[in-house]
Amino acid sequence: MFENIKKQIKELAKNAVLKAEQELGSGKGQQKKKVAIDYVLKNLPIPEFMKMIVSVILSSFIDDSIELAVSYINSLSKMQGE
Repeated sequence: MFENIKKQIKELAKNAVLKAEQELGSGKGQQKKKVAIDYVLKNLPIPEFMKMIVSVILSSFIDDSIELAVSYINSLSKMQGE
C-alpha cells in the first residue's frame, strides 16, 4: 500500500515545489517547504482520514521527496542557463 503512495508523493513533489516557488518567490525556504508539503497531502488521492496517518508515517519520505524535487528543478534551471 505505501509503495503506491510513495510513488504518488514523488510525482506530486515536483508540482508542489513549482507551486510553492510561484506563490512565494525566491528565498523563504521553510515557508515554501510547508506549502509544498500541504500541496502533496491535499492532492494525494486517498481518503481524508488517511492523510493525517500518511503525513505522520511518511513525513521524512515526503520531506526527502520535496528536497529531491527542488534539486531536480534547480538542475534543470542551471541546464537552461537561468
